[in-house]
Order: sequence, then C-alpha cells, then structure tokens
Amino acid sequence: MDYISTTLGNLVHQTAFFSLTWGNLIMIAVACFFLYLAIRRGFEPLLLVPIAFGMLLVNIYPDIMLHAEDSANGTGGLLYYFFKLDEWAILPSLIFLGVGAMTDFGPLIANPKSFLLGAAAQFGIFAAYLGAMALGFSDKAAAAISIIGGADGPTSIFLAGKLQQTAIMGPIAVAAYSYMSLVPIIQPPIMKLLTTEKERMIKMEQLRPVSKLERILFPIIVTIVVCVILPTTAPLVGMLMLGNLFRESGVVRQLTDTASNALMYIVVILLGTSVGATTSAEAFLNWNTIKIVILGLIAFAFGTAAGVLFGKLMCVATHGKVNPLIGSAGVSAVPMAARVSQKVGAESDPTNFLLMHAMGPNVAGVIGTAVAAGTFMAIFGVM
Repeated sequence: MDYISTTLGNLVHQTAFFSLTWGNLIMIAVACFFLYLAIRRGFEPLLLVPIAFGMLLVNIYPDIMLHAEDSANGTGGLLYYFFKLDEWAILPSLIFLGVGAMTDFGPLIANPKSFLLGAAAQFGIFAAYLGAMALGFSDKAAAAISIIGGADGPTSIFLAGKLQQTAIMGPIAVAAYSYMSLVPIIQPPIMKLLTTEKERMIKMEQLRPVSKLERILFPIIVTIVVCVILPTTAPLVGMLMLGNLFRESGVVRQLTDTASNALMYIVVILLGTSVGATTSAEAFLNWNTIKIVILGLIAFAFGTAAGVLFGKLMCVATHGKVNPLIGSAGVSAVPMAARVSQKVGAESDPTNFLLMHAMGPNVAGVIGTAVAAGTFMAIFGVM
C-alpha cells in the first residue's frame, strides 16, 4: 500500500500543477488569446498559431527551452535548438527567400516612386530608436527594438541576433509578429484620421506592363546596388532577391515551389514555435518587455502615419494622381498592409482597386527595413 501511495504521489508531483506560477498562468491566458485571434478572427494564423503554441508550451514545461549546458544529460530542450537557428540568422534569412519567391515585384518596377513611400514608412524605426534610448536602453538594444516599427518579424530577429541582444529577442519578435498580425486593426484608424474622404476615393491609373527582362534584371541589380553599399544586408536582401529570381527566371520552377511552399512553411513552424517559447513568465513579465511592446506600437503607428503623410505629399505633387492610402503599405507586413490599403479605399469607393498600387510600397518597405537593419549594423561595426 505504501508503494502505491508513494508511486501515485510521485506521479502527482511530476505534473505541472505544482510548478505553475501566477506569471505562467497569465502567459498561458495570453497564449490562448493569441490562438483565439488566429483561429477565430483570422489574424495571420500562419504566424500566431505557432507563436502562441510555443508560448503555451514553455509556460507549462520550461525545460523545453533548457540550454544544453544546463541540462543534466547535455541534450537541452527541443525548442532551444530551434531558437539557435534564430540566433544564427538562419531562419530569418530563409523566410526572406520564401517571401521573395512568393512576391510579385512588378508593381514596384512599374512605379519606382513606390520606393519613396517605402522609405518614408521607415521613419517609425528611427523614432523608436530615439524613444528606446530615452527610456534607458543601450544603443544596440534600442536599434534592435526599433525594427519593430517596420512590422518585420524576421528582420527584428535577425538584427537582435547580430547585435547580440538575445536577452530581449523574445519580446522584440513577439511584438513585431503581433503587430504584423494586428495590421487590420491598428492601421485603418490612422489612415482615416490623416486622409479626407475625397483623398481616399482617388483612383490611380493602371500600372504599365512589366517585361520579363525587367523582372529578371530587377533582383540582380538590387542585390548588386544594396549589397555593395551595405554588405551586411546580404543575408536578407540577397535571399529575398534570390527567391524572386527563382520566381521570375522561369527556369527553376521546382526551386520556386519549394521555397514558396514546403520550405517556407517548415521555417515558419520552427521560427514561430521557438519565438513563442522565449516568452516564459520569468523572461517576459517585466518592465523592459512592457516598454518594448509600447515602443513597438508607437513605432508602427509612426511608420504608418509617415507613409500616409508622404502619400499626401505625392498626391499634391502629382495633382491628385496618387491615393495617399497606399503610403501606409510602406511597412513590411507583406501582403497584409497592401490589403488594408485596398480595404480602406474600397470602403469609400467599392470600385476603387488599390491593391496592386499598394504592393509597390509594400515590397519597397521589406527592402527598406532590411536596409535600416544593415545601416544599424554598419554603425555598430557588426559584420
């Protein structure tokens, strides 16, 4: 009888009930809320589902992220090895390869002025950098935090790893991916506040056809120009353009399919769960995390506003030929931000089709955020 009671007692004490803290319970509730947003509300489920589930796992079983050196048998936790791929910038670079293979750069090629809108939306990054410095973060930590303003999760992870800010990589990545998912909620009020009904109803001229030669040359030329000026952007810009060259060359269909489908989704699973697993209660529930989340929201709002305001300036300069709404797509959330531009425009005029026009600034924003990350790396002498 003693044997049975001892065995049952050991089994009970092996459950997570005796180790869960209030912080763990809070993070489990947050994970469930994220799952609700992803599954019920459809907010970027490909990102939020693995992130939320990683968050759920680590707060029930913290050893799933146990460092190999801290493990009795030296093997470490499962998601620890996934996270090492984030730290080594492997997964973010592969995400860019997939994005390039999935994305049509034609609207940007057809309307090069879109680069200006993508650049304007990066204002939020530098605003967040100054804000983070003012709140007491180190210069490198401030730079890593600021990339949240571009709503670009892979670049945020990439820069945090390169600047050796792994201690805050989790909050940075979760904030960046959360704001990417919440683009349909955050952006429309800002867009409507800064534009008039008349501006939102502006119909833009159809984009010119882009030749196959232009599509092939574009990723090659961008790689040469950007990577010669900022070589540190090669892992991101290079992979983005390689994926697009796969797509546009037409001679490596198998590579295009793999990069944009199987490989992309495998990487999303690994990256999402490992990012979510950095949000243990001990690491996440602190003032620095709250500051990072608030700074990220401010930066994203500033970036959206800057893009719309520059769009208004282009509207005036072109005598009403540019709808300012497409400026909001200058953040890096591809293609969600472009879809939001289309949605807000269609609310004012259902016959207004802005999606392809908004894709130009959207793609430019991806390149712009990578360039901003490369600029910070160059400033701090990181290779």
